[in-house]
Order: sequence, then C-alpha cells, then structure tokens
Amino acid sequence: MSDSPAIPSNFIHQIIREDLKNNKNDGRVHTRFPPEPNGYLHIGHAKSICLNFSTANEFKGLCNLRFDDTNPEKEDMEYVDSIRESIRWLGFDWEDRQYYASDYFDKLYEFAGELIKQGKAYVCSLNQDQAREYRGTLTKPGKNSPDRDRSVDENLDLFNRMKDGEFDDGDYTLRAKIDMASPNMNMRDPVIYRIRRAEHHQTGNKWCIYPMYDYTHCISDALEDITHSLCTLEFEDHRPLYDWVLDQLESLPHPRQIEFARLNINYTVMSKRKLKQLVDEGLVDGWDDPRMPTLDGMRRRGYTPVSIRNFCEMVGVTKANSVVDVGMLEHSLRDDLDKTSPRAMCVLNPLKVVIENYPEDKIDVLTLPKHPKDESMGNREIPFRREVWIDRADFEEVPPPGFKRLVTGGEVRLRGSYVIKCEEVIKDNNGEIMELRATYDAATLGARPEGRKVKGVIHWVSVQDALDVEVRLYDRLFNCENPDAAEGDYRDYINPDSLVVKTGCKAEPTMADAAHEERFQFEREGYFCVDRKNSAPDKPVFNLTVTLRDTWAKKSN
Repeated sequence: MSDSPAIPSNFIHQIIREDLKNNKNDGRVHTRFPPEPNGYLHIGHAKSICLNFSTANEFKGLCNLRFDDTNPEKEDMEYVDSIRESIRWLGFDWEDRQYYASDYFDKLYEFAGELIKQGKAYVCSLNQDQAREYRGTLTKPGKNSPDRDRSVDENLDLFNRMKDGEFDDGDYTLRAKIDMASPNMNMRDPVIYRIRRAEHHQTGNKWCIYPMYDYTHCISDALEDITHSLCTLEFEDHRPLYDWVLDQLESLPHPRQIEFARLNINYTVMSKRKLKQLVDEGLVDGWDDPRMPTLDGMRRRGYTPVSIRNFCEMVGVTKANSVVDVGMLEHSLRDDLDKTSPRAMCVLNPLKVVIENYPEDKIDVLTLPKHPKDESMGNREIPFRREVWIDRADFEEVPPPGFKRLVTGGEVRLRGSYVIKCEEVIKDNNGEIMELRATYDAATLGARPEGRKVKGVIHWVSVQDALDVEVRLYDRLFNCENPDAAEGDYRDYINPDSLVVKTGCKAEPTMADAAHEERFQFEREGYFCVDRKNSAPDKPVFNLTVTLRDTWAKKSN
C-alpha cells in the first residue's frame, strides 16, 4: 500500500482554488474540451466534457470547444458535427468560443520558425524506421540524428521548402532539439511537423505540412488564454514537453496542465480505433448503434443527459486508474428514468385472451395515471374490450413454485381493470397454446374481489385497439468483463444476444403519438424509447434502454 495521501475526488478544484488564492491568471479560470474529430464521442469523453464545463461553471469561468484537427487523413466534418451535437445534448454550451487547431496553423508555423532560429528545432531526414532506431528504448538512451547540427539558415530553408511542397511525404520532419538521452521518451527530440499531402476539412489544400498534437496543443491553449488544461492521465508523461515548448516561446502565457484518470467501464471498449473497426466491419449498425458506448448510440438507446452527468459526478475525479462497473451507469439511468418516464403497457409475446362473459359490443374506457408517483404528468385513457393480449410468460398450465400470474382455473388482475379467471386453454394440432378463454368479475374494477385474495397483476392490451410495434431488446455488446485484456481478439467476445428484434408486439394505442426519443416505462418490462432512426408513424420501433432491474447481477451469481 502506498504511503502517499489519497487524492480527493475534487483534487482539481482544490488546485484551482489554491491558484485563485494566489491570484494566478488574474483570478481567471478558463478550460477547454479538445476532441479530435476522428470519430464519435463516447461515454469516456463525457467525463472530460462534464469536468471541463462544470469546472468553468463552478468558478464562474469559461470553457472553449476546440477541435484538435491536426491529422486530416483521419478527420471528417461528420465527426465535427456529431461532436457538437453530443456536447449540446449533454447540456453544455461553449457559446461563441468554438475553435479549431487549424485556426492557428499560420501562427504555429511562425513559432516553429522561432524555435529554429533559437537553435531549438531542426529538419531531420531520418525515415520512420531510422528514427525509431535512433530513439533508443526505455533502458537505452537514443542517439543524435545526423541532421541535428544543421545550421539555422539551412533548417529555415528546408522547413520553408517543406511547406512549399518540394518534398514527398516522409522525406523530412521538423524535430524539437531537446535531449536524446532523456529518461522521458517524449523529450527525445520529438517530431513537431511532418509532411502530409491530405486535404483538410477546414483549410483545404493550403498546407502540405501539419503540426503534431504535442506541439499544437500547448500553443493552442496559450493562444486561447486557457488557465487550466485538464488532460487524462496518459498525458502526464507529455507534460514536460508541453511545458518545454511554452518555456521556449516566452511571448505566450503558460497554462497549467493537470492530469486525471480516464473513465474505464467493464463490458465495453473505449478505444476509438476499435469502435471505428466495429463500424467499418459492419459488426454494429454505425456509430449510433444503441449498443455502442458512443454518446450518439446511448442517446438513441434512450439514455438521458441527466443520467450521464450524474454518473460522471458519482465516479468522481481521481489520479488512480480504475474500472467502473457498468451497473453504476445503469443505476444512474434507472434512477432518472423512474422519475421522468411515463408508464405504458406493451405486450412483447402476445397471447390472446377471450373474456367470454364480457359483452361483445361493450367497451370500457379506463383512466390510468401516466406516472403513479407524479400526478403532474396527468392521465391516459385505455380502451378495454372482450379480447385482450397478455404476455405468454404470464400464463403457465403447470406453474413453477411461487408463480403469481395466470394459471388454468386461477385468477389474476389485469392492470388497472378487472380480475379475470382462466377457464379454458385452446391449443393447435401441435399442442401449442393459441388462445385462452376466461371470465371476468364485473365488480372488481377498482375494487378487491369479495372473499378471495388475488396476488398477481399483469399487463395487457385490447386486441382491437392494439398498436403493432417492433421492439428491439438491447443488451451489453460484449459478454466479457474486460474484452481488451481477454485472450484472443476483443471481437471474439461480442455478445450474440446483444440485439433481439421482436416484431408483432402489441402496445397500448396511446403509443401511436409517441415522438422520436420519447421514453417510457413499459410496465413490468423495462424502460424503452422511440428509435429516432428507424421508427415511422406506420411502424413504431421501441428500443430497450435498460431493464427494470439488473439482470446481469443474477447471471453472475
């Protein structure tokens, strides 16, 4: 066990309070969220989004959105648009402070020239393999490039010619001149510019050289007057380079980089490369597949912004890497959905029940609350007729111990309506149950039956009024707790039951007016939302957001 004190969950805020106490940055707090537009944001990014924007809010400061667009070969405006939409959906606003690293390409080029003039950068002709060999290892120092002692004039000339497109990709790089014997590999003369002939989504074909992230990021922070640059823990070893670049460029302010542990959740992968692989190989239905941990996928599945923000607050901010149980995320989701989701009835596996003593031409319009604990949501009107659908799982000819639903000769209450009794089971030639015949007790609408106790309550939908819907039952994408570390390839652990599509489900008629992304609790089934991509007025599609209880806990016991 380490003797070092535990870092409190708000250690970043403590650092900022100390800076404010010492009047650093003139009492300002200015953060930024700097995504690379090479994929869709995922739940791990949500932690950084919440941290950066909420920290700015906490200290009455500002937070910028800046796209780290220094790698045009992997970037696209589709990703830019999705990132903006996801941040807004989470409930945060960067106001008029949207920037691109590419906004600073001219200044970055000028600063590179300044480093060359100081003798702090040089043009190198080593190819990738040679550079890797010269770099050394964790236990062996690197050795200087043959080009390290070029003259300032020669370096300036070559760098300008690199910009003008005289050389092929890979012919030259611009490297910072720091220390090839440094124990920190990031300080061994890192590349700060490389030649890449690729059209950029913001600058077109203006540039054929592009700056590297470590060089660009710190200067972008400084140019935007960022005070606290909050990064995930893998950038801790990059901080000396962050500081070195700004120390050489004395005209720029010097933001403070602070690192925190990234968010890791079991039963998922967080690598954008792997998520893109799932998309490209058709293993999922795009970046917004409801099984994906992307914010677009979670939104489509029915997650709420509140549940994600609350989850990020529950996880906290620490310096220790750990894996969070996905059950914590689902708990936060259930907690929000229980309070905010109106109730409805939907039968996923329909079995017809004919109530023989209920008049054929009669209809009861029943008034049921939209939410049992929130009267402000109002009521809904549900038609009740002679024929109803119930779920096949709610009837057993030979019931198991403890079964409290409908059995032959037994009674059950239909939610919000009457008590019925199963009188007869109708089967086809193969012995499959096709239909139940029942009777109802007319005196039990809103009242208990006299002289007997009915324990079970089941949901139902009127056959004549039912809305045919498609229901998609989503589960965790992986059936392995840590697919990244498991034997073999992570794709070997994709859960074959992560999506089950059920057609012919029967929903109460009020669902005909459900809007895209509207969320409901289907009573006794789970929380569902209207799919915003595939649902249509004549063919509603409902996605399972989360079950009413943690079914995985039962599986693991």
